[in-house]
Amino acid sequence: MEMGEASEVVIPLFGVLDVTGEVILMWVIALLLVLTSIFVTRHLKERPGRFQNMVETAVESLDRFFTGIVGKKKARKYFCFLGSLFIFIIVANYSGLIPGVGMTKYFKAPTASLSVTLGLGVVTFAFLQIASIRAGGCKHYFKRFVTPIAVMLPLLVLDEFIKPASLALRLFGNVFGEETVTEELYGLLPIGAPVIMMALSLLFCAIQAVVFTMLVSIYLEEAIEVEE
Repeated sequence: MEMGEASEVVIPLFGVLDVTGEVILMWVIALLLVLTSIFVTRHLKERPGRFQNMVETAVESLDRFFTGIVGKKKARKYFCFLGSLFIFIIVANYSGLIPGVGMTKYFKAPTASLSVTLGLGVVTFAFLQIASIRAGGCKHYFKRFVTPIAVMLPLLVLDEFIKPASLALRLFGNVFGEETVTEELYGLLPIGAPVIMMALSLLFCAIQAVVFTMLVSIYLEEAIEVEE
């Protein structure tokens, strides 16, 4: 298995498009999240049940988390993107713990594929640029690349690309490494060790989602600083 190639199988789709198991799993996760959000928003009740209480608690926790980084006003304004990013990453990470996914050549967690995490990096890059332009206009957007001095332009432009690239590589490396270690331990000690690793992975996967979205929030705060 090569670095960055999480699965060994390429699946032909409709005889035209070749996709990996991770990409298919990513589509399934995205579809399930969309359907879940539609179901939840269309079945809200004044007296919430257990499931609605759980969802509301999760949303409130995320709101407090982002508020602590970018402030209440900005957290509410950009919550849809930041919250969706966090939920997708943590669900994608946890999908690798499903029996038959994390330790098979056919499917791996989507975030264990470099192509998926790079895609998240590209989306994050586009989001930060658009947010910055909307916050202060094109004049402010280009001005921040020559502040405090114009000679910083090449470095500041390069920094804009390094940020999302580092996010993508960090997430991929951590998840890919965790799954590789678990798979190797499963081969050496099929009883005991994988169970312990999967238990630790529950915490590990959540931490990766928190770190990714926390850094995106920090970069967002820097990009839209003009709103203060």
